[in-house]
Amino acid sequence: MVVGVTGHQDIPDAAFVFVEKGIVRVLRRLGSEFTGVSSLATGADQLFAETVLRMGGRLHVVIPCDKYETTFVDSRALDLFRHLLEKADMVEMLKHPRPSEKAFLDAGHRVVELSQVLVAVWDGREARGKGGTADIVYYARARGTEVVVVWPSGIAR
Repeated sequence: MVVGVTGHQDIPDAAFVFVEKGIVRVLRRLGSEFTGVSSLATGADQLFAETVLRMGGRLHVVIPCDKYETTFVDSRALDLFRHLLEKADMVEMLKHPRPSEKAFLDAGHRVVELSQVLVAVWDGREARGKGGTADIVYYARARGTEVVVVWPSGIAR
């Protein structure tokens, strides 16, 4: 089974445990052999990837563009990105020369195209930029991909 992720980069502390447990619930439902697909962005993507590896899954990484590492403003997130990238079973690089909303949208679409299930760490609001979580959820639903939203009610970003 292949499960992808889309989600917010800024998960409030009040939502973190709920989100982590929700990801675990979805992965447990898939059985013992699964592959997680992620772009390893800060926040939901990295939490998902860490959980996939911790639960014995394989990791397929979709890198949106060249110079993707320049998008990480937090050194801890960049270090985690590099660590997770080393642990990946498969790494796919999209052909965008630099970070852009188009590159992020295409990466989100690619994650959906590879996935049978999409975990959406999503507060239900519209995307803040092209390629945001809502855009990817709408794309997945339009394709008929199962979407599991993981977000606690009453928590705002």
